[in-house]
Amino acid sequence: MGVRPVLKAIVFDFDGLILDTEGPIYRSWLEVYAAHGQELPFDRWMQIVGSSNAAFDPRANLEERLGHALTQDVLDQRVRRRSELVLEQAVLPGVAELAASALDIGLRTGVASSSTQSWVREHLERLGILPLFECIRCRDDVQLVKPAPDLFVATLECLGVAPGESVAIEDSPNGVLAAKAAGMFCVAVPNAITAGQDLSRADVMLPSLAGATPQSLATSLGLTVFRCESGSSPVEETRPA
Repeated sequence: MGVRPVLKAIVFDFDGLILDTEGPIYRSWLEVYAAHGQELPFDRWMQIVGSSNAAFDPRANLEERLGHALTQDVLDQRVRRRSELVLEQAVLPGVAELAASALDIGLRTGVASSSTQSWVREHLERLGILPLFECIRCRDDVQLVKPAPDLFVATLECLGVAPGESVAIEDSPNGVLAAKAAGMFCVAVPNAITAGQDLSRADVMLPSLAGATPQSLATSLGLTVFRCESGSSPVEETRPA
């Protein structure tokens, strides 16, 4: 039997993976479009999920259609509506448990997000799970967001783990492309917005992280788990072939 690669780190996406912010953000813009008698093109919207507004700017698109700028009141109401919807959301199933289990056995944990540091950290702190992630890298920290690999490369450099010893957990095509470009293993967990999108580049696809453990992820990817028992030297947990 050959030596299997060792899993030493798990890196989580944020929007749509840890917290369902993507649904609320989409809905807030959908309501603005509808109020102005317009339809928000879902195929164009999917270009920016997990990335930035570079490929599609919903505000600019609507203003171009209307022939005039949106008022500040409309924009402010959209942000308030987004916040209202996001605050209704809980941590998605299995995320906190998986991150805690990873730390318990000595794995490194991180977050790589195309959103801002303030957005990600404020929500993680509000939800009480900020301490579960040792390193957070966001759009503030890199030149290019997903689907470029920069965010994952920066997170792994922070954690001190090689790409081939880590798994990214993503919900969007842009995120999956970024993880694979960084040389990582990738598990895709689609949400209501990204379900039905092409996530075929991921190594494994799961309907949810509920019940997922570092060991179950490693097994599905053909890896062994790097374990560091309390008071002992690091050891590798070998999974059956």
